[in-house]
Amino acid sequence: MNKPLRRIAIFCGLLVLALLVRANWLQYVNAEDLATDDRNRRVLINQYAVPRGDIIVAGKPVTGSAKVKGSDLQYKRTYVDGPMYAPVTGYASQAVGMTLLESTYDSVLSGQDDRLAFERVTDVVTGKERRGGDIITTIDPGAQKAGYQGLTDLGARGSVVALDPRTGKVLALVSTPSADPGTFAGNSLKEGELFGKLADEKSKPLANRGMRETFPPGSTFKILTAAAALEHGVVTDVNARTDAESPYQLPQSSNKIGSQAGDTVCDKASMKTAMQYSCNNVFLDAALEVGADRMRETAEKFGFNEDVYSSDFGDLRAVKSLYPEGLDKPGTALTGMGQGSLTSTPMQMAMVAAAMANDGKVMQPYIVDEVRTPNSDTLEKNEPEVMSEAVSSGTAAKVREMMEFTASEGSAKSALIDGITVGGKTGTAQRGVNVQDKVPYGWFVSYGMKPDGQSVAVAVFIDPTAMDISRDQISGGGLAGPIARSVMQAVLED
Repeated sequence: MNKPLRRIAIFCGLLVLALLVRANWLQYVNAEDLATDDRNRRVLINQYAVPRGDIIVAGKPVTGSAKVKGSDLQYKRTYVDGPMYAPVTGYASQAVGMTLLESTYDSVLSGQDDRLAFERVTDVVTGKERRGGDIITTIDPGAQKAGYQGLTDLGARGSVVALDPRTGKVLALVSTPSADPGTFAGNSLKEGELFGKLADEKSKPLANRGMRETFPPGSTFKILTAAAALEHGVVTDVNARTDAESPYQLPQSSNKIGSQAGDTVCDKASMKTAMQYSCNNVFLDAALEVGADRMRETAEKFGFNEDVYSSDFGDLRAVKSLYPEGLDKPGTALTGMGQGSLTSTPMQMAMVAAAMANDGKVMQPYIVDEVRTPNSDTLEKNEPEVMSEAVSSGTAAKVREMMEFTASEGSAKSALIDGITVGGKTGTAQRGVNVQDKVPYGWFVSYGMKPDGQSVAVAVFIDPTAMDISRDQISGGGLAGPIARSVMQAVLED
């Protein structure tokens, strides 16, 4: 072989070697990244190659799959009562992707999870069509419907969250206005345009207000302020008169803060009376006496300042509710009445109420009870888990005494249910600066307990922006209280 031919042969050999190295690199080193890359069409094809498994509520699927003609994406997602369950299921859209449970459990729902390998082999042998596994939720359909109907009847933006205080199970997770995920589940241009319009709407129908948005909690935070004052010995007798004058002189400020109930009722009132009538002065003073560090410490025991709430399943993620560090005295006092730089999700306030009903224990919230194979075998089973001991059982009992008195004799009467022990707290929360021009948020936080120990905790949040209503007509008890009552009835009277 002459020299030029030898060089060409060596060069070609090197090219072949480089090709083999590159092929092996792609096949073994980069295989996982390429297989799961969003731009890989095969990923999408595999996700929708078979009927997806279902998301189950009380034994009934709230999702389904429909055959698609003329597309390499053979099935698309369908939904039952889509707008009502959207904050639970999320969406699985061929055009725009996935969220919430549809996303978290996609490998199971699409049948691609490694734990379903045996079922896939069996299906091939028997000739059965491959199908995804199912997700069994903790949602109570009656509670979900009661919360959704209550908010939609008002025409309000808002959220309802209901928890089982003893286990942490999420019994209701509602956000309004909402949208039907089935209307943009496909891959058509029309469905893509519809999703874009929904995403741009000011009312944010795709938002999950229960877990993914925070708001000032207003007077519902007085539950936590009372717990902090009792836990740290600032208040020992909830029936004893305090030194808090009304209107209250905010420290280091010329501002005086009054209460809607009036100075005659609130001036130097006991904490129990202050809870009954939602007297600001007593809770402003209590927060100031507890101090910023101990208030924040107590709030964190209930879950504030945590980025996510997540069980071992990873099924529940929420933005953190914030009790800030480094507050001065005026800022600390304002948190006592749920204002200032304090923010909370409805999920967080439901956890506060649930902890009081559970003797001070905060249970880890979870929304998935079980993950099953297509043959109904259990892959994963969630179990209740104590997240923290927020306050002592004695403190929780005293806070319950005040909340139940507020329900029976005070501003939370709208949540009373015959034969059920109910504790509640109303709240209105100002919206930033120039509050005189803005209709405040409405809140209601409560729990209901049966003699046999069964219980439920509920947080209702209402943003009345879209409602034809004046400032004077906004009250947590008037708007949100009846919704909380109907949700508690759905759980406890069923």
